[in-house]
Amino acid sequence: MAVATFHLGFLYVPLSWLVLVWLGCLFALRRTSCGRWAFYTGLAIGLAIYGPQLHFFWNIFGPAAIALWLVLALWLGLFVLLLQGVDRYWGAHGAVALAPVLWLGLEYFRSELYYLRFSWLTAGTFVPPATWPWGFSRIGVYGIGALLMLGAALLASVVESPPARSTLLRSRLIGLLAATVLGVWFAFLLVTEAKPTITALPVAGIQLEFPKQAEVLRALEAAHAAEPPDPQARPQLYLLGEYTFDGPVPDEIGAWCREQQRWLVAGGKERLENGRFHNTAFVVSTNGGVVFKQAKSVPIQFFNDGVPAPEQRVWDSPWGRLGIAICYDLSYTRVVDRLVQQGAQALLVPAMDATDWGAHQHWLNARITPIRAAEYRVPIFRVASSGISQFVDRQGRVAAQLPFPGQGEVIRGTLHVPPAGKGGLPLDRWLGPLAVLASAVSMIGLGVAQHRARQCRSIAPATLPPTPNS
Repeated sequence: MAVATFHLGFLYVPLSWLVLVWLGCLFALRRTSCGRWAFYTGLAIGLAIYGPQLHFFWNIFGPAAIALWLVLALWLGLFVLLLQGVDRYWGAHGAVALAPVLWLGLEYFRSELYYLRFSWLTAGTFVPPATWPWGFSRIGVYGIGALLMLGAALLASVVESPPARSTLLRSRLIGLLAATVLGVWFAFLLVTEAKPTITALPVAGIQLEFPKQAEVLRALEAAHAAEPPDPQARPQLYLLGEYTFDGPVPDEIGAWCREQQRWLVAGGKERLENGRFHNTAFVVSTNGGVVFKQAKSVPIQFFNDGVPAPEQRVWDSPWGRLGIAICYDLSYTRVVDRLVQQGAQALLVPAMDATDWGAHQHWLNARITPIRAAEYRVPIFRVASSGISQFVDRQGRVAAQLPFPGQGEVIRGTLHVPPAGKGGLPLDRWLGPLAVLASAVSMIGLGVAQHRARQCRSIAPATLPPTPNS
């Protein structure tokens, strides 16, 4: 059931409520007979989940994809193992209380804090941000996952309770869940927000995958020729994908910007010593020169994707402070955190999703954009080499989108840039590290409890009183 509810809830938005059933099944696995079975059961469920959803790993990495699926599944197995120990040594109430903490700590660590970090397919990504209750975006995607786990644990406890106690327990636990959710919701409702003054930035993006320079020029000319007649709606900035150029922006492209009086953001390479390079987004002004550049902060593991950026800065554009996150950077909250903390009012995302990675990979990557927009309350304009390019407003609503593979297609619209100070970090950016620490302390506590239990079993025969026949 856990595997079926995950896939159904994740793939079909009307069934996204099944995330509670999936998490409830994981919570119920704490009742397995021993820790070893708990771990292996969680591991098997993880493989049955991540293998099908990330089947394109096989096309990219070959048989090594099995190892990557296993790494992700290990975190699910570890969660079930820890919860089994909590239930065994600290009881059912301890399991309910610690389930959301352990879930938040493990999800945050596996998504953000170690070398093989991977932030897709978390519990909070089930429900599209446009359907989140007002204020829930301020909790953050990891915090929403923890709330879902709390709800699933409470509901599972009701189902597991004996018939004689079920009615009373059900009412208490449902009341506790409702009070928790409503308390968090109303806490955010108290934070009112005045209607901001918006700066309108007409933009356009072109989907091109590893094009030649002549192809880029032709695509820019065609997009420029198709601009709307209304001067207010004509794009002032064009965005091209990651790795549009195999080096810096060519002089001919800069000349086009100067002639047409258009700004351009395009992906390329900044060469370094010893054959190394930075995967870089270059900003070309209406004078034809590069006025800003930002390297990729998190190159994709196992790819020749350049070396990490030495720093992150925001671009002080004519329309406000714009942050640039290159493709995979958008998947990592700590990368976007730094841009928002520097005052980024909107995000530009040049991306490269290869066509041969398949439609499902593009769809999974595109799910990240609305989540980030809603979490930070900043609009995002993302252009991918072969789709799925998107306009997303600061509520996480997708205003426009290009399909996969869509080579040469153009996405146009207006990026509504809010005033400075309207964005911010969600609550789970602070709670996540605390949950990681609490999870580590729980592991130590479980280790101590298990050691003491073994000691008690080893000395029990020697301390028994003598029998009458002795």
